[in-house]
Amino acid sequence: MISRIRLSPMVWAPSLLIGLAAAGTLSLGLGAVWLSPGEVARALLAPDSPDVRATAVTIVWDLRLARVLLAAVVGAGLAGSGAAFQGMFRTPLADPFVIGASGGAALGATLAIIGRIGGVGVPAAAFIGAMAAVMLVYGITMASRASSATALLLAGASLSTVLSAIVSLLMLISDRDLHEIFSWLLGGLSGRSWPALAMSGPALLVGLAALWLLARPLDALTGGEEVARSLGLPLNTARAAIVAAASLTTAAAVAAGGLIGFIGLAAPHIARLFCGSGHARLIPASALVGALLLVLADSAARTVMAPLELPVGVLTALLGGPFFLWMLGWGGAR
Repeated sequence: MISRIRLSPMVWAPSLLIGLAAAGTLSLGLGAVWLSPGEVARALLAPDSPDVRATAVTIVWDLRLARVLLAAVVGAGLAGSGAAFQGMFRTPLADPFVIGASGGAALGATLAIIGRIGGVGVPAAAFIGAMAAVMLVYGITMASRASSATALLLAGASLSTVLSAIVSLLMLISDRDLHEIFSWLLGGLSGRSWPALAMSGPALLVGLAALWLLARPLDALTGGEEVARSLGLPLNTARAAIVAAASLTTAAAVAAGGLIGFIGLAAPHIARLFCGSGHARLIPASALVGALLLVLADSAARTVMAPLELPVGVLTALLGGPFFLWMLGWGGAR
């Protein structure tokens, strides 16, 4: 087991913010045209200065800044919703896609790509699909009168399997769109700019804020349904609010970046090492860790095999899986 070091928010919050700012500055300088941290800082802080190259300002503001900010908010959203689902379901294996959001988003995006949803773009279709799938899972669970966390998990897993099968069938019969569908399913931020940030950013921030406000119900649910009920928590109402906030956050993240795995699973575990399991601290800490991880992963995805850009979802899985196993102690950590 890895030992935990409980740190004050006055320590971990500034440290993570400084690390995120440093990672963002590094990412803004990476690319076909390399910029030094000083050039990046001047382009950000004094773009009208005669000492700053016009090309540097264009690269930073028009080409890279929106993507870095989007990576940060998407990573934060996935990590925050992952922490909420892990608390609500009382399992360390829960991630943001645990109740069907990924399957719904994949189906919506696939239908938009092959032209079966006229006039609806891929991000919007993915968002609609993710929210519709989660609402269907929740509706089925409530209708069955088995409104427990376990029932939600089982319904989500079942629906995800069905939706994944439909996506596979559509890919099989629409081979001309196979590459575009497959690229979206792998996850990535290539080509994303200010419109994508404007569309998904507000929903991500609203969802994260709602999850933070739901910290006390999450703490109660972590102790089990009987404990939560004894504390006077209205289970169905609290669970519905958590599912709604986490699903909104997940859907907005998926709409912006596709299916990016590992971040929502691992970031809360990393955050617990230094902030504990109280959700008032865990939600913001997980969000900052997730933002930092995805900014670094996206920077690596577009530079490690340049000029070829790797899907960031592939990179997070390749690096994240072994790292997560190492965290669990399989790599010799004690």
